[in-house]
Formats: sequence, C-alpha cells, structure tokens
Amino acid sequence: MTHSFLMESGRWTIEGNWLERSELPLPVKGRSIVAWSQDNWFTMVTKLVFPGSDRPEISFQYRGRLDGEERQYTYVLQQSLLGKVEGEGWIGPESIIQRYWVLGDRQRRSGFETFYRLNNNTYHFSSGILAGHYLTSTMEATLERQP
Repeated sequence: MTHSFLMESGRWTIEGNWLERSELPLPVKGRSIVAWSQDNWFTMVTKLVFPGSDRPEISFQYRGRLDGEERQYTYVLQQSLLGKVEGEGWIGPESIIQRYWVLGDRQRRSGFETFYRLNNNTYHFSSGILAGHYLTSTMEATLERQP
C-alpha cells in the first residue's frame, strides 16, 4: 500500500471533465498542493477552473489527520461550491476513497471522491455530488504529480 497522492507532500495537476445532469461535459483543469506537518496533520488546497466557460472556479481547502499506520482518517473542508464540509477517508491498497457531507445543508448534499493509483505519479480521479438521493454532478480526471 504505497500511495504518493495525499500520503506525501507534493504538487499535482488535474485535467478531466465535469458532468451535470442533462448537460454536455465541461473540460476542467486544476492544481492541488498537499502538505504535511510533523504531527500527522495534512492540508490540501485545490483549485479547479473551466477553460472556455463562464462557470466560476471551485476552490477546496482540506485539513485532516492521519495517525501512524491507520487506514482511515477524518477531515474538514471549506469548499467554494458547498461551504463547510466534514468527511472521512479510507486508504486501500490501490485507491483512496473519501466520503463527505455538507454541514447545515437543507438540500442534504453529500459526495464521494476516489483516487485510483495508476503509478506513483498518476492517479485516476472520480467524484460525485449528491443532493438527497440524487446525483447532481460528477467529475472524472487524471492527476499527475509535478517534479
């Protein structure tokens, strides 16, 4: 179980598609920076933009903690689209899976993110946002580690 994404500090580029119900896929690009402190806290800052579209960018600011050899972790997230979010992550042999829920949200929005390891420098990413029981948007992308 060797993950370079999230488990190590680094910079990543993101490129893929954003999909919403009854809409054509939108190209999406972004960057993510992961940093770790000495007391096992991580921060991740991500920004997504939609080239050729008037759709506003989406920013993410994660903060979480992972102790030693544990395979589960919790995190908080401030996201420009959803607001205040709490979540949990599981580290599997080939993927990192995160689930989250929006705090104090009347629409009962929640979501998931899966980072599937292709190699040390490349991950396939898929995510979805739900309102109640209905999928409202998804994203599929490739993450590439920068030197």
